[in-house]
Amino acid sequence: MSLKENMEALREELNSEEKFFESAVRTERFVKRYQKPLMVSVVALLLAAGGAVGYQAYSNAKIERSNNAFNALLKNPTDSKALATLKGENPDLFDVWTLSRGIAQKNITVLDTLKNSKAFGVADLAEYESAAIAGNANELDVYTKKQGALYKDLAAVELAVIAIEHNDTKQAHEKIALIPESSPMYKVGQSLSHYGVN
Repeated sequence: MSLKENMEALREELNSEEKFFESAVRTERFVKRYQKPLMVSVVALLLAAGGAVGYQAYSNAKIERSNNAFNALLKNPTDSKALATLKGENPDLFDVWTLSRGIAQKNITVLDTLKNSKAFGVADLAEYESAAIAGNANELDVYTKKQGALYKDLAAVELAVIAIEHNDTKQAHEKIALIPESSPMYKVGQSLSHYGVN
């Protein structure tokens, strides 16, 4: 290399070092100027991360306790400790458990207590099952008119069966006619209409 090339390389190296030191000084000034807000931000991020990890651990433990209680109830439905744990840890799952027990035991009183449940589908199913178990045509009729009822078409079939039992074929046909063709209960209704109602 020639002396001129050496001088150019040295000059470029010095320029790059100068730029590096200049950026280091700027960074130092920035850090000194905003030291407190930066520290607060770092501490806040650490606290938020710690809180998120802690909450997740708490949620997982709660889910595990409720699952253990539910499994204990499946083995022994009279386990009052597991029932209390389930009610405290997971009220929605408790409502589902209570609903299943109410249906299995055909206990209308238990089903009536669930008509205001916040768990998805529990209140609706409790209302339908309570009316169906009791064979209450008035309650079933009210249920079929309820907006968003999950078992509306099944309730219409139930009403048709009750009408057939009371020899009211006109009413049975009216209830079967309420079932839309898109419903899974449509064929059942048509079969009932064809074979069950003269």
